[in-house]
Formats: sequence, structure tokens, C-alpha cells
Amino acid sequence: MTLIKTQFNRRSFLKVSSATGGGLMIGFNWLASCQPATEEVADVPKEWFDVNAFIQIGDNGDVTIMSPNPEIGQNVKTAMPMIVAEELDVDWKGVTVKQAGLNTEKFTRQLAGGSQSIRQGWQSLRMAGASARRVLMEAAAQQWGVPVSELSTANSTISHTGSDKSIGYGEVATAAAGLEVPEEVELKAPKDFKIIGQPTKNVDGSAIVTGKPLFGIDLKRDGMLTAMIIHPPAFGMKVKDFDANEALAMSGIKDVFKVQTAPSEEGKTWSDVNAFPELIAVIGEGTWPVMKAKKTVKVNWEQETPAENSQDIEVALTEAIGSSAKEPSRKDGDPDAAFHDAAKVVERTYSAPFLPHNTMEPMNFFAHVTPEKADLVGPIQTPENMRKSVSDLLGMPEEKISIDMTRMGGGFGRRLYGNFGLEAAAISQKANAPIKLVYSREDDMTQGTYRPAYKITYRAALDGDNNMTAFHVRGAGIHGGPVFANRYPAGTVDHYLAENHNVDSNISTGAWRAPRSNFVAGAEQSFLDEVAEEAGKDPIDFRLELFDRAIENPVGEDNDYDAERYAGVLREVKEKAGWGNDMSGVHRGVSAYYCHNSYVAQVVDVVMDSGQPKIQKVWCAVDCGIVVNPEGAINQVEGGIIDGIGHALYGAITFTDGKPDQSNYDKYRLIRSKEAPVEIETFFVENGIDPTGLGEPSLPPIMGALANALYQATGKRLYDQPFAQKDIQMG
Repeated sequence: MTLIKTQFNRRSFLKVSSATGGGLMIGFNWLASCQPATEEVADVPKEWFDVNAFIQIGDNGDVTIMSPNPEIGQNVKTAMPMIVAEELDVDWKGVTVKQAGLNTEKFTRQLAGGSQSIRQGWQSLRMAGASARRVLMEAAAQQWGVPVSELSTANSTISHTGSDKSIGYGEVATAAAGLEVPEEVELKAPKDFKIIGQPTKNVDGSAIVTGKPLFGIDLKRDGMLTAMIIHPPAFGMKVKDFDANEALAMSGIKDVFKVQTAPSEEGKTWSDVNAFPELIAVIGEGTWPVMKAKKTVKVNWEQETPAENSQDIEVALTEAIGSSAKEPSRKDGDPDAAFHDAAKVVERTYSAPFLPHNTMEPMNFFAHVTPEKADLVGPIQTPENMRKSVSDLLGMPEEKISIDMTRMGGGFGRRLYGNFGLEAAAISQKANAPIKLVYSREDDMTQGTYRPAYKITYRAALDGDNNMTAFHVRGAGIHGGPVFANRYPAGTVDHYLAENHNVDSNISTGAWRAPRSNFVAGAEQSFLDEVAEEAGKDPIDFRLELFDRAIENPVGEDNDYDAERYAGVLREVKEKAGWGNDMSGVHRGVSAYYCHNSYVAQVVDVVMDSGQPKIQKVWCAVDCGIVVNPEGAINQVEGGIIDGIGHALYGAITFTDGKPDQSNYDKYRLIRSKEAPVEIETFFVENGIDPTGLGEPSLPPIMGALANALYQATGKRLYDQPFAQKDIQMG
């Protein structure tokens, strides 16, 4: 049991008040501020004050927990309410979970990104549930005339020790509404958790499999028209003029016009990434008529900035990593001297292409803009940023703009960038009608906001005893280099140099699941395997030697990882996979990586099937602290592994004269079901540490483990993604 102070931020995260019709309604700040609120809160408000999530308890005992963070398939709509319900001590089967809309007065960090929802909300969610439980107990204690210390709770019921008295939460909810929250509340010890740590089904699972309209693409409103866009066919182009007469003559087509969809430079947020802010909108009654009509619009395009080819981009990246950075990102010791004196130097270069996000649900958004207000509904990872940008674009105060979030058919970073919501708002305003904007797959794949293309060179120096004495990494990427200067193997070697180069392009880029890590982990872990081989050492033992140095006598003070935990997942996967044991016909590769505050180590087993490699099994050890929902956690880990394997093998967007060469799945290769691992076995380290990230960390290391296993199976080292298109044919 843990006592936690509430007085330092009681007003900012918790409010007890009467609910309409009786009952108890509790709101709490999603990331409780350490600064107390100065404004006193009225006793019986009809609205919430500065809160980000809330609990509602009806006088009949019903419990509703709102989930404010966007749900993109990472299962936070289930996991976050589980945390509240745990400390509230309710029966999970009796809890109703609802998705909240954007409300910056109630909620903080209504964002899905960086694998941070559970980590950032952990303490506030627990505190909210525990505080609600405490005031309910206070109300029961007053009613019975007994000390609170003699009461206990379970399954939404309060019981008195030493008597047969018990009462449901709903029966004391109204009385509890007038009570003050104590200065400190008790949090459960992890050993006492009944909900947290139990495999729990997705709260939307039944609705998903039965086809209920949860997603933005499903949304329908009375009088709603459908809108689709025509954007330039190549990066660097813009609209010169167009002829829509044929489209306008078609049945069901209401209008075709050009529209500007970008906020002002002053009004932009970091999520306003869009290579095509000037578009042609086609509006009509239904998706199919609009799709047919847009094909008849004749557009003249003009080149505004130079067209780029994949070969040009490759040359620019190569030139960048061939030169020293003006200012290194990090430098320890004297790397030049160490390399000069080395007995052996290993140097390798790795590359990766642009990648689209390929969400199952293409971009879409509903907007109804009138002179008085703007109502927007759809799948967005950054609703607060979207509202700010829409406000600037429409010239409308934020308080007149509402954004409701639907469940998303995939995000992976693409829906951090809400240009499609701005487009819907701009089109609705100009059309003076409610519209739902729908992207075709081709619109989606060619619009941009890709994972950047990267290139990186590693060098390692070995002494006469095959110990690594120096390490040098130099990376370059479109709109930013990929190197994390303070991550492993920084801190493990006396002489270390990290450099990053930026390469500009008119091709728009953005976060893609596990940004930068999704490339650099595979490259780094492939390189370390080669260094271990050159040193004549087992790949895991070689890595653990480096970790021993970081544990016992680390170099530098800015290392951003915990070497003990990092080494711990390697030891765990080594033991579970039986690494080192002879397994006839099985070729193994290993990888370990830290990102999003979590540690993952993986072993990939590859077998040869009819002369082609096949992934037999993936062993995965994860240290992400306390696992709230093991079922959802395993799903995330397995999804990240399969996603990483597929893109390492096949993913690539290439360009000819600025035009994407792939616009749909006939040319863009995704992993097939038969190519997924036959088995994935996941182990979570049980250390009682507060939860860290989980949605992304399993993806980056799988690329390196796969490359290392394929080398063992085929004898080919892999340096350039995608592997299958260049070097490997999978069975």
C-alpha cells in the first residue's frame, strides 16, 4: 500500500460534485499538474472544471469511465480505464467505457503518439480512482458512524469490519458528492491488483467484429455530402488551372472547386505537415459518383520546385554521410587516434527507403462548418493541434470548434498530421454544407508524410585482443538524421563519435511507427553482429560485455538507457530461447534495442523451406514495467514484430520525376499471412516498475534480428532495405 499526497494538485485533478439526477461524478486531470488551481470550484456545477477524464457513478451503482486519449488500435481505451477501475475497486464487468471528445479544459495530452499514453497517465489515473473510492468510504463511514479505517471495499461495495453492514457505491454516491477529498489517499500495492495485470478483452471488441460503426469511415450524418480531393501527381507541382465541366454534368455531383487548406505560417503547429495544401475538391452524393467524377476533371499542373528522383535522393544521402558534421552530436575520448591505432576496423553502410503508413482505414474526416461554429468528427491522433490549425484556417475562435474522435483503423504516426481534417473543414466552409472527406487508397499512398529515407555508416575499432575500443556512427536522413547520439553503444566504449546530417527535399515526411528507431535499430544491431563475428565472439556475449562496461564504469553522463535493464532483456531472451544450444536446421539471429522508455530483445529462428528461408519463431523479451493488460500487450508486441518484418522485407516508396512509383497494393508489397512467423513467444520482465511505452518498442529490433538470422541461413549480409526485393526470396 502506498500513501500519495493529493493536496498539491487536488483542484487540478479532482472535483467532486453532484451529478444530474443524483450520484457521484468525479473528474480528474489526465496529467495532474503540480501547480494548484487558483480558482475555487462551485459545489454543484453543471459542467466539468479543468479535467481530462472522469468517473461517473450513478445512484444505481453504474460506473462510467471516460477515455480521453485517441484509440488507434493500441488498446488504451481498455487499459486506461482499467487503471482507474483498479483503484476505484469496482467490478470491471459493470464498467461502461466511453470515448471523450476533445476538451482542453477537462483533459491534458489528448494525443496518441510516442507510446506514452499509459506512462504519462499512470499516476493520475490511479490517484483519481483512489480518491473516488476514499470519498465513497467517507460517506459510508458518516452514515454508519464508524471510522473509515474499519471499512473495506470490493466490487463496488463498501463493507464494515466486525459487522454485517455493507452498502453499494450507488447508495452513497449522492452523499459522497458533498465531501472534501483528503490530503492523501492510499494506492494499492501491485500485489493487490485485481484488474491490472489480468488479460482483458478490448471494450470495443464485440462492436468491431459485428461491424458496428466505430470508425470515421463509417460515419453518416443527415444531409452529409461526400468530398474527395485531387492533389498534384508529383511533389513540387501545383495547380495551374482545371476544367470540371464534364464532372459537373454528372448525376449526383454538386460542385468542383479549388481550395486552400493550409493554416497561416503563424498559425501552424508541428503537425501541419502537408506537401499539397492547394487542392481540387469534388463534392457529390456518395463516394462512387464522386470517384467517377474526379477522373473526368482535366487539370493542368505546373512545376513549382524541382522534381526529385530516387537516384537523386540516394546520391544526396551518400554525399552527406561522406562528410563530417560541423558539430558532432556526441564525442567521447579521441576516436581518430583510436581508429588509427586499431588492429582491425570494421566499416559498413546501411540504407532504408521512404515508407508510407498503409493504415487499413484511409484518411477521412467529417466537417460541418457554419458561420457560427464548426463540428468535426473523425480519426485523429492530435485533436488539439488540429483544432488550433482549423481555427487559424477558418478564422474562427477555438471555442466554437468541436472535435470528436472516432476509433481509428490504424495510425502508426500518419494521423499525427491532420491535414485531412483541415481539408474537410475548408471544403465544408466553401461548400456551405456538411461533408465527409474520403481519401482513396491512391490519394493516401501518394500524398506524402512518409517515413524518411535514411543512410548510415558505422565503424568499429578492435584491438589485438578483439575488444572494441572505438565506435563511430554517421547518419543522414531526409529532414533529419537518424542517429540517437546518447543511446547504446554510447557509454560502453572510451572513444565514441556520433554525427547527424540533414538532407532537404520537397517530399513531405513525418513520424512512422518508432521514428528513427525503425531504421537505426536494424542497422546498428546488424552491424554489431558483424563486429562480434570479426572479434570471434558470440553475438549475445559480445553485447553483454559492452553492457558490463556501461554498468560498472560507464563513459559519459548523458547515456539515456539503463544498462542493467537493457542487459536484462538480453539475458532473458538468451535463456528462454535456449541460445547456444544446437538446433538442427534452425538459423538464429539476435537483436536488442531501447526506445520509448522500454527495452526489447528478440531472437529470430529461420529454417530453410524448399531452398528458401522461412521465419519459424520469434522469441521476445520485453521490459516495459507493469503490464496493465497482458492480452492487449501481447497483441501490441506481436503486431509490431509482424509489421517490422513486413516492411524490412518489402516496404519501399520510390520516385520518378517527383511522382511516387507505387500508388496501391498492386505495386506496393505487404507481408502475406504465410510469411509471418509461425510462432511468437513473448516474455514480460516482472520488476514492478511503473509502466513505460509498448506500442512501438517491439518493431525496431526485429529488423536487425531478422537480418542476422537471414545471414546465418543464407550467408548473405543485408545492408539495404527492403531485403526481399534485393537479396532474399522468402519461402
